[in-house]
Amino acid sequence: MDINIRDYQIADCPAILDIINDAILHSTALYDYNVRTLVTQEAIFEEKIQKGFPVIVAEFNNEVLGFGYYSEFRFREAYKFTVEHSVYANKNAIGRGIGKLLLTELIERAKKQNLHTMIGVIDSENTNSIDFHKKFGFEEVGFIKESGYKFDRWLHSVFVQKIL
Repeated sequence: MDINIRDYQIADCPAILDIINDAILHSTALYDYNVRTLVTQEAIFEEKIQKGFPVIVAEFNNEVLGFGYYSEFRFREAYKFTVEHSVYANKNAIGRGIGKLLLTELIERAKKQNLHTMIGVIDSENTNSIDFHKKFGFEEVGFIKESGYKFDRWLHSVFVQKIL
């Protein structure tokens, strides 16, 4: 299978919205409660792009199967060399190497932008994502108990970090 990784285009947003909203409704990958609208998601990505951060998609046969991005980790000036990233795949495409392709591209782009470190914030129950990140050289560097509340239970956040 030949998956193409490319820059996001606004026409990709409906497919991305399906992926995001499925994650919001059925997982703890996002700590959001409410599904996003197309306008909201387009604005989120436009802000990232305006700030010089990448938003990328994985597509196969002109179908968006996943996406990824990074943006500021925190808003203080001293954090300008640190970014937080996110990678998502369509639930029907998990296991096809999409996350690997997206994260590889994000790491390369971060290096080209002379960034120093990438952070991921992962729900502690998502051990597949934690293990996935470790394969890329991310290390667990923090654990915040009961940092989120969703699906009638407290959730814990695991921070992973890769020095670029």
